[in-house]
Amino acid sequence: MKLKYVCLIIVILSTFSVKAQLLQDKEKFTHQDTLRGSITPERAWWDLTYYHLDIEVKPELKFISGKNTIYYKVVSEPNEFMQIDLQQPMEITKAIQDGKELEVQVEGNANFLLIPTKQNIGDIKSIEIHYNGYPREAKRAPWDGGFSWKKDQNGKHFIATSCQGLGASLWWPNKDHMYDEVDSMLISVTNPKGLTNVSNGRLRKLVENNNNTVTSHWFVSNPINNYGVNVNIGDYTNFSEVFKGEKGDLDMDYWVLKDNLERAITHFKDAPKMMKAFEHWFGPYPFYEDSFKLVEVPYLGMEHQSSVTYGNQYKQGYLGRDLSGTGWGLKFDFIIIHEAGHEWFANNITNKDIADMWIHEGFTSYSENLFLDYYYGKEASADYVIGTRANIQNDKPLIGTYNVNNEGSSDMYYKGANMLHTLRQLIEDDEKWRQILRGLNSEFYHQTVTTKQIEDYLSEQSGIDLTAFFNQYLRTTKIPTLEYEIKAGELKYRWTDIVEGFDMPLKVVIGNEEQWIYPKAEWKSLMTKSSKMSLIIDRNFYVNSKEL
Repeated sequence: MKLKYVCLIIVILSTFSVKAQLLQDKEKFTHQDTLRGSITPERAWWDLTYYHLDIEVKPELKFISGKNTIYYKVVSEPNEFMQIDLQQPMEITKAIQDGKELEVQVEGNANFLLIPTKQNIGDIKSIEIHYNGYPREAKRAPWDGGFSWKKDQNGKHFIATSCQGLGASLWWPNKDHMYDEVDSMLISVTNPKGLTNVSNGRLRKLVENNNNTVTSHWFVSNPINNYGVNVNIGDYTNFSEVFKGEKGDLDMDYWVLKDNLERAITHFKDAPKMMKAFEHWFGPYPFYEDSFKLVEVPYLGMEHQSSVTYGNQYKQGYLGRDLSGTGWGLKFDFIIIHEAGHEWFANNITNKDIADMWIHEGFTSYSENLFLDYYYGKEASADYVIGTRANIQNDKPLIGTYNVNNEGSSDMYYKGANMLHTLRQLIEDDEKWRQILRGLNSEFYHQTVTTKQIEDYLSEQSGIDLTAFFNQYLRTTKIPTLEYEIKAGELKYRWTDIVEGFDMPLKVVIGNEEQWIYPKAEWKSLMTKSSKMSLIIDRNFYVNSKEL
């Protein structure tokens, strides 16, 4: 995808999200954008079942080579071509099926394999994609990602991948679209002896080779999105514990640089605390079979499935800062809590189109204050999420453009979180709200979803028609504004800056009395007996107000 990256926000100074939007807004999209972001005819006829990614990483050369064996099921009348994505300067050297080398037609980052043999609906087939090259080097991981070729303080190689937005095809050939997750996967990585690779899932075996290299084989037994697949190579040591969770014993493993072992043992106590809080709010961790890992990396961190990467320098907050400005953000390690929250929203429930990434980031940013709610109470959590409103830009809608690999506004983080916090107020029943959040992770377990599916589920389960609510907060930059005036014991009020049909009720204090009002676009009036006429809007609603 040929998008120019710009730094919209200097993260350390004014960050409002761990993966702040760096993609420049585009009004025009290219054919390459469509090839990357849409379910093309060359993708639609086959369904992923299994990958075996088998590569060698050569740190001194910053070079990788190997193959990806792709297993798939034919699900509709086959197209003459199969689309496999691999971004330049990486290149496919050959593609083989049934012992025959296939013709490969290259169109930018899309490779079209001519399939000469008969493919019947229902067939399970495989194809070997051999490739090599010098993958894009990360400029500012994880936002402007790629391969991070770094060294630790002892001069040893310290390497990691991060590719959300850019796409996994920047370093390995695959079907690079979110809609089709592979059912399971084996990741085999060969690297120099003396270094350890940690990838997703569980380590099946470690093989020492005769050429001074070692190969690790990591198996992922659950569906996984492409950008969640990762390679992390370093001078690692590890420690572990068993968490007594809702589905039984969960292995929690921690891979850190050897020099950081002692402080990691102390600092990573936030991990089981996170697991306890999030299982309470969201239901069982979705990948018990693959374990949970925190893996130290030479960049800030990311939500790689069952292999969450960590680079927050063993500090509380976001690199020692509180993104909410309230003090509550220093009660936890931001990267541990936020990135692990993505195991439920991003890895368990995954957007089909990147335009709907608010599903990942809105819910996960909201999880930060739910963590605080679990350990410090409802008011502390409200302080936090309300504090993050200062970071909202309202520059463009949360939903991006479909079918061209385009994200919406980076407000998907904290505007998304405050939208959900507002919805909690409308439901007026915290246990019901908790069951709705758990129900989402059950209903859409290991699935890719659309915004409409999430909207419909929340409307149905809450018993509230949320159509206009979501149109307002997801599809416009307008914040509902309550206009009002008070004269002679009469309150007149209405909503402005709203979409058609927006009629969200609002909790207010009039005088000394807390009550609900039901504004619409038309003026309404309310008489009050209060001797002190004033109006205070409940702070938990993400709205504006204007007294006339």
